[in-house]
Amino acid sequence: QVQVVESGGGLVQPGGSTRLSCAASGFTLAYYAIGWFRQAPGKEREGVSCISGEDGTTNYVDSVKGRFTISRDSATNTVTLLMTNLKPEDTAVYYCATEPFGTCSLFNKDYDYWGQGTQVTVSS
Repeated sequence: QVQVVESGGGLVQPGGSTRLSCAASGFTLAYYAIGWFRQAPGKEREGVSCISGEDGTTNYVDSVKGRFTISRDSATNTVTLLMTNLKPEDTAVYYCATEPFGTCSLFNKDYDYWGQGTQVTVSS
């Protein structure tokens, strides 16, 4: 059974950092891409970052480039999103999801299994 579970986040001050983890079970990361998405109140869910299955190719939405880093650990079957220099506009519920063809994509429609989400609030 394919499943992903997010952890991490919480309340962070502007300019601070935090790390989100996506624990995968029921599949191996080498065959799936993992994407991170976020949804702020009143806004549509947007793709933030992704990492491909086979070669670990990554991609980021422009608003987080240079601040967020996605990585994966095959030994623990976990994908991590390191978020630095956080801004209030990064406040959202963050979700990880699986893309079954291993292709890094920032489009919601390409993903099938989703986690329950974890809240990140950037505020002083």
